[in-house]
Amino acid sequence: MAQSAPTIVDLLNACEKSAVHLEMRDVYGVDEEAEEFEVWKRTGEGTDWDDRDSWWQPFYQAVSDAVAGGATVRRARIVSVPATDYIRFEHAETRGNLIAGERVRWLSRRNATDLALPGNDFWLFDDRTLYVNHFSGDGNPTEPEITEASDLVRLCSSAFEAVWTRAVPHDAFTL
Repeated sequence: MAQSAPTIVDLLNACEKSAVHLEMRDVYGVDEEAEEFEVWKRTGEGTDWDDRDSWWQPFYQAVSDAVAGGATVRRARIVSVPATDYIRFEHAETRGNLIAGERVRWLSRRNATDLALPGNDFWLFDDRTLYVNHFSGDGNPTEPEITEASDLVRLCSSAFEAVWTRAVPHDAFTL
């Protein structure tokens, strides 16, 4: 029987010192968010943050556990401005990431022109394990790529740090 690739939650659970995530798309087609996104577009209302049981999921628990264990979890997003509806929704829903312990920054795509960036979103765990997110044209996730190739790890680590340095903390970034 073939062994399945580890998930982001698996990798966060094994994380010892750092996890970084670079997002560069303006639209994602994440099935688990589809209904919530549609409600948000119709009503402008999102998650009820006071009802933790309604939104706390294994991903947030894994982030929280990693941070409690001493790891730093950071996310940087490069976005077009004016933003798509999806990015405005994502900005509003980032509170869950922050509550879990992630540090999140945003960078306008206009301010990223001179940065050397990889062609795909990615997670990098402990400066060692690279989890490359691949997406179809409409933003649906396809098969991820997991590697420890040192040249790719260095490229993605360098790209993330360049974005992080220039990006604006979540609370200061307005759309």
